Amino acid sequence: MDEAMDQALDAVGPRLRALRKEREATLADLSEQTGISVSTLSRLESGARRPTLELLLPLAKAHGVTLDDLVDAPPTGDPRIHMRPVTRHGMIHLPLTRRPGGIQAYKLIIPGGTRGEPDLKVHEGYEWMYVLNGNLRVVLGEHDFVMKPGEAAEFDTRTPHWFGSADERSVEFLSLFGSQGERAHLRAKPKAKGA
Repeated sequence: MDEAMDQALDAVGPRLRALRKEREATLADLSEQTGISVSTLSRLESGARRPTLELLLPLAKAHGVTLDDLVDAPPTGDPRIHMRPVTRHGMIHLPLTRRPGGIQAYKLIIPGGTRGEPDLKVHEGYEWMYVLNGNLRVVLGEHDFVMKPGEAAEFDTRTPHWFGSADERSVEFLSLFGSQGERAHLRAKPKAKGA
């Protein structure tokens, strides 16, 4: 290995220790979360064991950082994030966040008139949506309504739900989704007296 890579790998141990201390977690807590033995974690932090991808992936997830952040990868020089769109259930999902865990942000595009009849789903999590363009039909439990550009909704995804284009035009909206029930918190100023 070249010298730069050796230096990067040598710096992983102290970084792992700092991240664990930041979270106020013990080696036993981290071991339970990752399935990596306490002795291996201790040797990684002290530099007595070389980090491998097999060890670093669960640690990055446990600490809520990317693998690049964990190994302090050099910047590429291009600050743009190049996310690849994914098509699922007739919708185009464009991820806007890269960090593992926590609230995830997506831009979703639903082509007009393509989703058919509502097929309500339930799953763990909490979702916040904001319509950018088009009219979004939302079925949420016994409620069936249309959201227009500039409108937002939030709901617990354990409530049966479905959304699609309300007409023949496509719909674009932003979605913040927390798989463990994390909620988006909006701060608003109180109305001025006399307003």
